Amino acid sequence: MKQTLLPGLTRTESITIDRRRTIDFMGEDLRIYATPEVLRDIEFTCRNLLLEHCDPGEDSVGVAADFEHSAATPLGMQVKVTVTIASVEGRRIVLDVIARDEVEQIASGRHTRFIVDIAKAKQRAAAKAAKAAAG
Repeated sequence: MKQTLLPGLTRTESITIDRRRTIDFMGEDLRIYATPEVLRDIEFTCRNLLLEHCDPGEDSVGVAADFEHSAATPLGMQVKVTVTIASVEGRRIVLDVIARDEVEQIASGRHTRFIVDIAKAKQRAAAKAAKAAAG
């Protein structure tokens, strides 16, 4: 992880709410941004910010999310997800998040990610899979 990873760094990504990002259980007239998709877009925006400051062979994984999805966004609208690093505690990074559509703020909260060594993460996952297979 590079020394450039510091509190206050920010990133904003614009997302068009496509059909895949919407709920379908209330009918076609109520295709709105689904909460799990809001979280997914928050996670990827955070990850993209952190990747700019990771060394080769590093990435990040989400370990906690605490946010409120407070307003509906219809299919086709634009959303801007803005993430800001609140703290860096070793490899644990806490980010403040805000999402706004073209009319209002739709979500806010915090997301925590952990910087991982990809090779070590693969080894741990393989060892766990082998243990599970062994019964």
